[in-house]
Amino acid sequence: DYLQNILKQREHWYQKNWPFSAYLQMVLQKFFDGASRDQVQGEISFSLFGRSEEDERDEAQKKEDEMILLLKKAKVSSGLLSSASSFLHQALALAQQLHHQDALVYCYSLMANLSYVRGQLDQAEKLFKASLSVMLSRGTPENDNAVVETSLKLAAIYAQQNRLALAEHGFRFCVETLEEKLEKDQEETKEPTEEPKEAQTLLQDTRLLLGLALDSRARFWAQISDLARAEQDYRRSLEICSKEQGPAHPQTLVLLSDLASVLDLRGNRSEALVLVQRAVDLGRTHGHPDLHVLLSNMAAILMHSGDLEAAAKFYHEAMTLAKSQGDQETIEHIQEELKELKRRREEEEKEEEKKGKESREE
Repeated sequence: DYLQNILKQREHWYQKNWPFSAYLQMVLQKFFDGASRDQVQGEISFSLFGRSEEDERDEAQKKEDEMILLLKKAKVSSGLLSSASSFLHQALALAQQLHHQDALVYCYSLMANLSYVRGQLDQAEKLFKASLSVMLSRGTPENDNAVVETSLKLAAIYAQQNRLALAEHGFRFCVETLEEKLEKDQEETKEPTEEPKEAQTLLQDTRLLLGLALDSRARFWAQISDLARAEQDYRRSLEICSKEQGPAHPQTLVLLSDLASVLDLRGNRSEALVLVQRAVDLGRTHGHPDLHVLLSNMAAILMHSGDLEAAAKFYHEAMTLAKSQGDQETIEHIQEELKELKRRREEEEKEEEKKGKESREE
């Protein structure tokens, strides 16, 4: 139960923070260049074709303008899932009419992410596959980061659906493809190129995607209780994330905490405590958005180590923060852990009482 709760917490964080690949970032930039959030919000209150020059445009151009505005609205409304979904469905219909390949990929990907966050895994799978189909039909290579990223999301869905063979195959494809690509890209970047900065950006994006793939696969290994392989992938993911994004980056601290949890379950509690303490200390210093989750993990490791007083202290601090953020899932998890803590305390008291009685009898 402890492991499953950890995995559920991580899935929640993962859904909120999964980055787009360089390809989708490029598409996003193409749509939104020069449009600030305030400008977009201002445009929402006006008729789409209110300006006189719009009347002179042909129908295709008008549809493209409308599609781009709908995508901007979806971006602004990303916190309101139903509104974002409505805008994306309208934009998708226009993209299909216009045969706009970039917009199709972007719409399918964003709609799939929304379905994923809502827990609509079957729908998310269909949409990710549609996005993948458009990319491959236009000649995007199978080792392109956008293809790998979409494949990784599909593997994560299969893992949640307990389609274990498909999940393992998908994770292996993603990790091995990225490793081969990195080896090749690193050789190519040793030679002079016309655009070294662009090549370096792509190389970094590929390394980060490999870190994400290893993180996802580590959670899969943990899900099927293969903790040795989970530890191995977490260590590699942590090394990449720390190097590329820094030792205090939110994702680095989450990986530190996750690795600590796996080490705890494997019985290596001394290293687990060192790692989770580092995650909590850096989380406090740098204002980690999910500090309550890090504190809860530290409390669990302390409880498993037998330090019940310290565990109680960290659980109560985590609970306070979770309530302030309205994180009901973590609140319920901590409540269950506090019940376990109470049970252990009662057992400890009974054991001490028994020992005291035996001592008096002697």
